[in-house]
Amino acid sequence: MSTDSSIVTMELWILFFVMLAVTVAIDLGLFHKIKRKFSKTKSIETEHVMSTKEALGWTLTWISLAGIFAGIIYFTLGNDKMIEFVTGYALEKSLSVDNMFIFLLVFSTLGIPHKYQHRVLSYGILSAIVMRIALILVGASLLDNFQWMIYIFGGILWYTAIRMIIQKEEKKIELEKNIAVRILKKFMPVNLSIVDNKFRTSINGVMYATPLLVALAIIELTDLVFALDSIPAVLAITRDPFIVITSNIFAILGLRALYFLIGGMMERFHYLKIGLIVLLLFIGTKMILSDIYHIPTVTSLIIVFIILVTVIVGSLLRKPKTAKQ
Repeated sequence: MSTDSSIVTMELWILFFVMLAVTVAIDLGLFHKIKRKFSKTKSIETEHVMSTKEALGWTLTWISLAGIFAGIIYFTLGNDKMIEFVTGYALEKSLSVDNMFIFLLVFSTLGIPHKYQHRVLSYGILSAIVMRIALILVGASLLDNFQWMIYIFGGILWYTAIRMIIQKEEKKIELEKNIAVRILKKFMPVNLSIVDNKFRTSINGVMYATPLLVALAIIELTDLVFALDSIPAVLAITRDPFIVITSNIFAILGLRALYFLIGGMMERFHYLKIGLIVLLLFIGTKMILSDIYHIPTVTSLIIVFIILVTVIVGSLLRKPKTAKQ
């Protein structure tokens, strides 16, 4: 990489983290909290409930910011890098939607009210950012140093697709069998009673994990497993850590708002699972055959969008089943 290119990339890194810090601070209401802390008039802090209108606004905001950043990449790094960013973003966004089913299962199983879900997802996504950056750097390094790892990553995607085909749809999470809950119990006992918005509560001098912390633990472990699937998929598009990290982070940042926007309509996406399986099979095949035939990034982008549009349009056009008389 040339010196000029290195300088441009460094400036883009700085711009990305500035955008990330400011938007996350606004999204989490940090500025409002700081203002209230130093305000002479103390107001009672109430838990924020994200409305559908607000969720739509934030969803459009995150998508717009990703679009603006794609434009900046186009004018600084060129058209090819911009296409890689958009493809990685679209791929990660579509695969991450499957996580929303987990969110719904976790919150319904633990009986966590809507007004506390925002808090759990906020912490979950912030920690996911750190986890993703570390995993992406490791994955990119492995591919750079061990070319044969591309077949391993491709195999992981195929395995995930096959697992989704044979996996039964869960209606409820079995807490006693869940690995995340079992790990959490090794550190502290669990109390499944809701205690306001607290992650921990003290009972008779003993610190217990509340349902919010249990939910956070399950979501974190789920995201780790999901990242092991989705990151290889994006690395099949590009091995540039800058493009992989930025497209990945922009996609998951808007996941929480998207959850509150379409959470109640998830059952309408009848063909989502089929679409995700096809995506994983396609990207896995792309990685495995990379030494024999290289599928251009533009072609990959077109295929990803065709799959997404087909899933969305097909789901919306499907007539709801009528109850038998």
